[in-house]
Amino acid sequence: MLSDIERKILRIIGNYSAMKPNPPSIDVICVKTGRSREDVMTVLEALAREEYIEWHRSEPDKMEVFETWERNGALKWPLR
Repeated sequence: MLSDIERKILRIIGNYSAMKPNPPSIDVICVKTGRSREDVMTVLEALAREEYIEWHRSEPDKMEVFETWERNGALKWPLR
């Protein structure tokens, strides 16, 4: 299960990527979240570890998005 900030950044990446040909830069994510560059990079590492994105600290503005929504999800009741 993703933390709130992980979920928020994943949604930012997904929404941004749906509107533009490239994923957002680290600086764009920092502005949209109000977090420091180091905090955002730590979250991106966690999302890469969980295989939501492919990202490497050595190339911070390059990422490939695999999934834009949390896998497990919070919805547990049957949806009809």
